[in-house]
Amino acid sequence: MSPAQPPRRALFHLAESLSIGAIGGALFTLVGFPAGWLAGAMLFTAIGALAGRTILVPTSVARTFFIILGMSIGAVATPETLKGMATWPISIAMICIAMACATAATVAYLRYVHGWHTHVAVLAGVPGALTQVMVLATEYGVDLRGVAIVQTMRVVLLTLGLPAGLAALGMVGPARLPVGSMAIADAPLELAILVLTSTVAGLGLFRLGFSGGLIFGPMLASAVLHGTGFVHVTLPPWLINTAMVALGTVAGSRFTNTPFQLVIGYLGAAIGSFAVAVVVTAAFAIVVTLWLSLRVPAVVVAYAPGSVDVMMILALALRLDPVFVGAHHLARVFVVSLALPIVVRLTAGSVPHKVRHGDRRRPRSDGIDD
Repeated sequence: MSPAQPPRRALFHLAESLSIGAIGGALFTLVGFPAGWLAGAMLFTAIGALAGRTILVPTSVARTFFIILGMSIGAVATPETLKGMATWPISIAMICIAMACATAATVAYLRYVHGWHTHVAVLAGVPGALTQVMVLATEYGVDLRGVAIVQTMRVVLLTLGLPAGLAALGMVGPARLPVGSMAIADAPLELAILVLTSTVAGLGLFRLGFSGGLIFGPMLASAVLHGTGFVHVTLPPWLINTAMVALGTVAGSRFTNTPFQLVIGYLGAAIGSFAVAVVVTAAFAIVVTLWLSLRVPAVVVAYAPGSVDVMMILALALRLDPVFVGAHHLARVFVVSLALPIVVRLTAGSVPHKVRHGDRRRPRSDGIDD
């Protein structure tokens, strides 16, 4: 999320980055854009990064906001929500199949349209696993830039396009975060239990190497506490909106030190692979919606091939059911986490100019075959 910097300089960059994100979020919210705090912050900070500004959110700060967002997501759970989970197994199974098909279609597109090597196309095409993808790309000596740009562009396009598309169809609109039934000042003990339990769960999953654990852990802990009626306190909307701005800023910071010309060079691959993934997952979402009579917006976000944390926060911002969305993305995370290392290893044997241990040669920067 951010390299180590002198404290004063890092604090300046953090303040500047969050200010840019807040301005973007406020403008998007002011014009009525759904999920405006998240989408506006992401777009403005990405533009700032490409313009040469150092968009930076220190890792410790980002993790704090992730835990806050996880608690907020789980807070919408009710006993009725937990009972409704029994009706989701078919939909959850279908998303696993949908993600496999979307990844295969994206790999084929990058391979045959843009000439990417299959190994690199797998890393760029698998949806919503950027951290794991970056680790594997480094391990196998694959140049990170093309993979990172395609993965990040998918997140940006989904974060901007999904709310706009659903709003255009009249399915969602500008929404305020729900106010909890009990204020923080009225239940300090409940707040302490919520924060402690959520933090332990988030850090525990993170230490285990679980992708998205800093959001999933608090979400699960908060959902159980609220769903069973053990706690009723929720975080104030201003804090949740601040955390959304921070998440958008973290996403935008991925473009820091990235030349604009390099992004343009990968734009075709990024937009094309995004379109392929969306078409495939949309087809599955339509089938599931018609088959199981589920809410269309919730299914669309649950099946969206984007970053797990961003999609869950998007569900919260759009007043959908983030527990439903989170359960589906949780299943996707498990499948991707188990399958990706195997698939990458199977396709790694013939990577051209692969960097071996101690070998100073670098692969082609575009990840494309000769």
